[in-house]
Amino acid sequence: MKSIKLSASILAANFMQMGNEVDAAINGGADWIHVDVMDGVFVPNITLGIPFVEGVKKISSAPLDVHLMIVQPERHVAAFIEAGAEILTVHCENNPNIHSILTEIQRLGAKPAVALNPGTPAEMVEPLLPFVDMVLVMTVNPGFGGQKFISHTLKKIRTIRNWIDEARLKVDIQVDGGINEETIRLCSEAGANIFVAGTSIFRNPVGYGRAVRSLREAAKSAAR
Repeated sequence: MKSIKLSASILAANFMQMGNEVDAAINGGADWIHVDVMDGVFVPNITLGIPFVEGVKKISSAPLDVHLMIVQPERHVAAFIEAGAEILTVHCENNPNIHSILTEIQRLGAKPAVALNPGTPAEMVEPLLPFVDMVLVMTVNPGFGGQKFISHTLKKIRTIRNWIDEARLKVDIQVDGGINEETIRLCSEAGANIFVAGTSIFRNPVGYGRAVRSLREAAKSAAR
């Protein structure tokens, strides 16, 4: 069984208290900080950029898990890695240069990861598995936080996990979108082991530490 990790998505945090929010999430038990970068073109929303990643890196030693939802990511991967991204995820959709981007991320010293949207077939990432450290299966349509989990993505997680296991690759499966105690069990059972959680951590009335513990326990209870 691969190790369970929680990546706290700061898109759901209080931006006016970002330093405190990052510290609270990590002190509460989160393993990574997840940064969603959106350009208003690849997805409708516009969020965070390189200066923000630099700022978070200055205030925290936690691994930064940066998800690029942008067009032409090859133009920006070097700058994001220099800013502090340790895990860098790019999308396979409409990206003819995906293999070269992934190898460049690795060459620059970060862990390469590939993401696919709910409507994208798993077969899009199968040839890329030997070249990544992680596959991100989006369990909501990217662009906005707080969406409802899309259950048909579970079949995709199972398919990708089976490919990884059959090839004996050391590749993690991350899920992002609608993650709570119920859906994290389903994803863990399907074969995911890294979970992005935003609202269920930063906006949980029980507090960050208890929220992270509950999510981790739920994931472990169903892990393959």
